[in-house]
Amino acid sequence: MSAVHDVLVVGGGLAGAATAIALADGGVAVDLVEINPGIAALGSGITLQGNALRELRKLGVWERVRAAGYGFDSLGLRAPDSKGTLLAEFPDARTGGPDLPATLGMPRPDLARILHERAVEAGVRIRFGVTVTGLDPEGAEVSFSDGSSARYDLVVGADGIRSSVRRLLGIDLDTRATGMGIWRAFGPRPASVTRTDLFYGGPCYIAGYCPTGENSLYAYVVEDARDRSGLSPQERLATMRELASAYHGPWDDIRATLTDPSRVHYTWFETHVLPAPWHRGRVVLIGDAAHSCPPTLAQGGAQALEDAAVLTELLLAADSLDDALWQAFTDRRYARAAAVVAASVQLGQWLLDSEQGDVPGLMGRVAALVTEPA
Repeated sequence: MSAVHDVLVVGGGLAGAATAIALADGGVAVDLVEINPGIAALGSGITLQGNALRELRKLGVWERVRAAGYGFDSLGLRAPDSKGTLLAEFPDARTGGPDLPATLGMPRPDLARILHERAVEAGVRIRFGVTVTGLDPEGAEVSFSDGSSARYDLVVGADGIRSSVRRLLGIDLDTRATGMGIWRAFGPRPASVTRTDLFYGGPCYIAGYCPTGENSLYAYVVEDARDRSGLSPQERLATMRELASAYHGPWDDIRATLTDPSRVHYTWFETHVLPAPWHRGRVVLIGDAAHSCPPTLAQGGAQALEDAAVLTELLLAADSLDDALWQAFTDRRYARAAAVVAASVQLGQWLLDSEQGDVPGLMGRVAALVTEPA
């Protein structure tokens, strides 16, 4: 029993790959198109909270993810002083359950590779360098950039914050910058880094790092959003090193390894939430195409995976693609995702406004929310 038999997934990121795997495992014929020419992931590393790990376990990739990443169960808070003094270490909420780490960091390209390999094993037909150029939402008729066309029972738009599927549906969604920009760098993990530590204050709003493997980490500093597009790679590296020079403790070890300009990236925090419903006819938007939150709570990937899990569960259990199915999807996903986005934006806004908000309370409420399966 399944509401669909042939599905097109547009976008090979977390939401798209997870949807493709779960549907293919359920006996659905799945095509996945990805505009990039191969497995690629922007950025350096990714922080996955326990609720994300729970969904990855359901997809059958947890052992591979654990082997490729670095799990930990606490969060450190350090002072922006000359020693990087450890002010406190907090046990982190195990939102995926007691048998999973509270948090796991890993290189983004490794996670993309694991999911795509699993999709191929499940029988998903993947085409790289191809995207959708035309779309009839009522009949799920699709034209592709390679000149081909096809018809499906359902099209899943999982193609990111600037979704082409969303644009083809004529949806005008206001994606706004929050006012923060983040420098990220990928490099070797010194022995002094065994968890995420956060530094608040100094020349940046946040300075932090996350171990992503036995021999790797990503480090980041968050500043006011600025136009950094005119900087050369060497200038980007020099800028991040200068900003990070105010932070010490493990940062001293990290900074010494920041030597490769190609491993430094700069992006702005952006956000949006598409009002419900997220479907139009036989097309549905999930992941960043529907809701995007800044990384202040490290929940973006988890929310994308939860979208995929709920959508595929409903599709595989139903007899038809009807209003009841879409209402169930909205009931289980809209309020939860919107709450996580709002909390992520609020945490950043307190910093922008130099306001002493109830950060522990906010983080506790989000942890309690996402501990319950979606």
